Amino acid sequence: MKKIFALMLSFALLFTACNGGVTFRSKLDVDTGEVQFAQPQSGDTVAQIETSKGTIKVLLFPEYAPKAVQNFVSLAQSGYYDGVTFHRVVEDFIIQSGSPDGSANGGDSVWGVPFTDEFSDLLHNYTGALAMANSGRNTNRSQFYFVTTPVGEMSDETVAQMENAGWRNRVIESYKQAGGLPRLDYRYTVFGQIYEGLDVALSIGRVKTEGEKPKKDVTITSITITTVE
Repeated sequence: MKKIFALMLSFALLFTACNGGVTFRSKLDVDTGEVQFAQPQSGDTVAQIETSKGTIKVLLFPEYAPKAVQNFVSLAQSGYYDGVTFHRVVEDFIIQSGSPDGSANGGDSVWGVPFTDEFSDLLHNYTGALAMANSGRNTNRSQFYFVTTPVGEMSDETVAQMENAGWRNRVIESYKQAGGLPRLDYRYTVFGQIYEGLDVALSIGRVKTEGEKPKKDVTITSITITTVE
């Protein structure tokens, strides 16, 4: 684990985002057997996020990130996220939302105080991952992000670094197939994965911005939480 955390620091220097060639797919096609890429099954909790750009459907993982899922579900069901914008968009990186006033520091958790991080070796910052935004360790509140890196793009150098650090082979292969941001692992709590509507998230990640703020608001109109029958 120490080697993995050390690797997180090296990724900050090694990682470069690709500016072209994004594949706008509605769904990822990853065949590694990792739970993050499973299709929803009976009893699973899913979120349907309606945005001004289209619909994003997310499988949530309460068994691995119970506090993050409870927070997100409770806020969504209360209407907290209705009308909230994606206030931070970084091309080929992430799209961030969950701040009622659209500021970097806006929002609060359902408990009124920040809650602790939840890390799992089964959940990673693959393309399409849903994770809590934070301002440091154990500072999770209402803001979240989607990973919007190009599908299937991972440099040989990054893969070699992961192999040398002892990452599981299936995680490495998943990153090779899906793309993503391994340097964010064990720093931000992943609690969901897009299973339909990835093309919508990727298109939001390509809107025109001033700095990191979209020139034209991209809004969440509603979030519906359901349990698969």
